[in-house]
Amino acid sequence: MSTPRSRDVYLDRMHRVTAYIDQHLDQFLDLETLAEVAHFSPFHFHRLFSALMGETLGAYLRRRRCEVAATRLLAQPRLSILQIALGVGFGSAEAFTHAFGVRFGCSPTTWRLQQAAERAATSNPDQANSKPDQAQQDKPIKNGVPLKTETPMNVQIIERKPTQIAYLRHVGPYGQPINAFWQTQVYPWMVANGLIGQARYGISHDDPRVTAAEQCRYDAGCEIPAGVLARGDAQNRHPGRTVRGTQLQGSRCRFRIRLARTITRLASFQRAATRQSIDV
Repeated sequence: MSTPRSRDVYLDRMHRVTAYIDQHLDQFLDLETLAEVAHFSPFHFHRLFSALMGETLGAYLRRRRCEVAATRLLAQPRLSILQIALGVGFGSAEAFTHAFGVRFGCSPTTWRLQQAAERAATSNPDQANSKPDQAQQDKPIKNGVPLKTETPMNVQIIERKPTQIAYLRHVGPYGQPINAFWQTQVYPWMVANGLIGQARYGISHDDPRVTAAEQCRYDAGCEIPAGVLARGDAQNRHPGRTVRGTQLQGSRCRFRIRLARTITRLASFQRAATRQSIDV
């Protein structure tokens, strides 16, 4: 990694590996297979992965398997612990329970019950929306006139055709840091590459409820013409993804509650958590 350009190439290969891992969590993933995806020798790949990703390959695999399992435990309550364990690459429920306990400090069953209880506790404000009579009774009133209440999010799921995009990756907390990332890094990069006016995408790879804030991944990018490679720190890809679009209204606290609940509901539509959410 002697030059900035070589580092960008290495990062692009690591991003391909992490995408491959998420798409094949239910399979046996060995060093040789992943090194081939990265087009490195196993020895060189193992060393570079630790240096660029901040954790060993084995630690990363265990973490991702546990994180995806944690999301499925809540999103797919009808699946047994064994089914979830096998679906993310663990050989037995016992091995999964041990790894999950190390990662989250409790058993998968306990985590599922705790998260379900928290979701139920935060869902009470929305119960009125499913009962017209109750909704009318519960609306706040001022001077005899019902005040306007928040409208439930209208989430639409659509399929987009594969599109060539270039992107910059942010690793860290979601929320305000993402806004700063767009303003201080992405926008200047778009200007430098003549990409203003192109369709833009924000791709969130992780669920912040189960992934540590400092490890959450977010790609900010835009469409680029076929055959064009953006300059700078950008990576290039051709995604075909499920897009979730919605209008979000209300306070920041309510926004977080609704967003977390929506992520959980939408997760049940995913195939083995191999897709990534795109905000448009």
